[in-house]
Amino acid sequence: MRIAYVFLGAFLALAPSAYAEVAAPPVLKPLTRQAQAAELSAQFLSRYSYKPVPLDDALSARVMDQFIKSLDPDRMLFLQADIDKFMADRNEIDDAIERQDLKIPFAIFNAYERRVVDRMTYARSLLKQGFDFSGKEDYAVLRDKAPWPQSEAESNDLWRKRVKNDWLRLKLGGKDDAAIRETLDKRYENTLERAYKFKSDDVFQSFMDAYSNSIDPHTDYFGATASADFNVSMKLSLFGIGAVLQERDDYTTIRELVPGGPAQLSGKLAVGDRITGVGQGKDGPIKEVVGTRLDEVVQMIRGKKGSVVRLDILPADAGADGVHRVVSLVRDKISLDKQAARKTVLSVKAGETTRKIGIITLPVFYEDFEAKNKGDKDYKSASRDVAKLLGELSEEKVDGVLIDLRNNGGGSLDEAIDLTGLFIGKGAVVQQRAGNGKIEVKSADLTTPAWTGPLGVLINRGSASASEIFAAAIQDYGRGVIIGEPSFGKGTVQTVVDLDQVVHNSKPEFGELKVTIAQFFRINGGTTQLRGVTPDISLPGLSDLANFGETSYDNALPWAEIKPAKYAPEGDVTALLPALQSRHEARIKGDQDFQRLLQDIADLKAQREKGVVSLNEAERRKEAAAREARFKARAEAGDGDDLAGDDGLQADERSLSADIAMENARKKAKDVLLDEAAAIVGDEADLRGGAVEAATKPSGKAEQK
Repeated sequence: MRIAYVFLGAFLALAPSAYAEVAAPPVLKPLTRQAQAAELSAQFLSRYSYKPVPLDDALSARVMDQFIKSLDPDRMLFLQADIDKFMADRNEIDDAIERQDLKIPFAIFNAYERRVVDRMTYARSLLKQGFDFSGKEDYAVLRDKAPWPQSEAESNDLWRKRVKNDWLRLKLGGKDDAAIRETLDKRYENTLERAYKFKSDDVFQSFMDAYSNSIDPHTDYFGATASADFNVSMKLSLFGIGAVLQERDDYTTIRELVPGGPAQLSGKLAVGDRITGVGQGKDGPIKEVVGTRLDEVVQMIRGKKGSVVRLDILPADAGADGVHRVVSLVRDKISLDKQAARKTVLSVKAGETTRKIGIITLPVFYEDFEAKNKGDKDYKSASRDVAKLLGELSEEKVDGVLIDLRNNGGGSLDEAIDLTGLFIGKGAVVQQRAGNGKIEVKSADLTTPAWTGPLGVLINRGSASASEIFAAAIQDYGRGVIIGEPSFGKGTVQTVVDLDQVVHNSKPEFGELKVTIAQFFRINGGTTQLRGVTPDISLPGLSDLANFGETSYDNALPWAEIKPAKYAPEGDVTALLPALQSRHEARIKGDQDFQRLLQDIADLKAQREKGVVSLNEAERRKEAAAREARFKARAEAGDGDDLAGDDGLQADERSLSADIAMENARKKAKDVLLDEAAAIVGDEADLRGGAVEAATKPSGKAEQK
């Protein structure tokens, strides 16, 4: 082991940048608490996971492969010689973890830093000469399965093509050579600078991600920052100032002010203002944060409710030498309403009648566990918010309801069960099998459902876990029609374990584990694992099904089946499906927007399969002209387009106003799939003979939550 480290260090020392005199990035070293946390995690994962995986040579090899893949997914940084030397330790990680020794992953990460600095320095050197785009040459955009470069010369050629492609994209977007050089030089410089900002915790988080994901795809390790972000995502709240921040040219920049938050109410801050320093309390020293990582600035600004934070602000319209001002704000609870359930109402034509369809969009199954456990009657919860929205839609006398779960990756299992109860009342929702084989049936127990009318559930490949539990239950009960793409296929249950509580630490040091503890099964006995939920009416999607979803993981659990639970179907949409399918097919044939979407999807699929782009300007302009012609036709038809125009810029390279304008345009663009799903629910209402009376408010358990 020791010889391998010495050899690796010597190898890297002999490979300095040949393109400019640049300082070597910092050599990061593991901390004692990290090595202890890794060893404690290994003990827990090898004993208490749903399918325990021993920490042995086989797992060690998987962890090594996963770690390297996470650092260099496109195989553009490391050389084959680097990989060969890493692989000398491929079966040693298990022994090292047991010895509380993390030198192996830290040595690899330090090598990664060096390669980033070297490659970005080389990329910047290429900008001096420019490129000839008249020749026939291709650039491979998909390299995840390609061999690593065998030599520095081969790596240089790969990066020459990558930089050439970046240049060509900007040229096609209308930039002149001087602007292209400036943009790309800054882009590569920013990437290079990030290599100098990595810290020991970043290395450890990356390594533990590789280790935990090698157990199964949904086991995760949370360090302090990751744990805080996870808790915020479930609570949909935090204590802070109410500002969405973005890193732009080394400045932490205000991108958005949350309505009703301290920042907005103060009247002293505006979008585009730059935070150059942060001070704690009314008179604490202000620490300069220019060039500081965004996540670190965010942690400095967040804090306890009622406490004071002071911000040194460089106004949006001021130059670098402009006059600063200091703004004092009192931190308060900030609700992240963008992730909360929300509703709209669409009018659709169904047969000879116009139907009103209520659409409830649910981005995540959130639940404020902490507030709930403290007995807070007003704790935040997805099912409670949806129950309220259903009551409002009932008062608006909608004819049907569509639950939009696209890209909802899951969340609270209890919330999925309670949400199902809003549509079925009482009854089994999901079966859960523990590692010891014991099966538990989990049920909803509302006295009466909150909505008994026509129902649709819109899913896509990004709908996972709790979304699949809900959609599967609605399908098994025959309660509504499932519309969209096959879902993700995550059929496992996780819980979060606080490692510091396990060892009775008085202060947080070791982080948390999200551990797979069970597999869930549908009440019909099947599982969504691997196969997901198959929609009753299929809609197209932009996802690459082969590379996105549970089937893309090598170590995913297999599909399985158990005995069905006892349940009584609430309805039967099966009889309506032929008519719904027929109406759907007839409608989309004459829907220009839908046909354009199909064309876009076909083009995207063809590009994925091709895997390369031409570096010939004439060919690329021809391709761009064809796209622009389609976009122009859509614009003339009054249809916004989410796929229009590649300007070659990254988000932080556009002006903030331009980037926000593009984001708003995407939000306002016509949602073709949502419109069609609403039309299908309208057809369901029409075929059922009109609007069905619904409960005006939730009852039973939902009222008490």
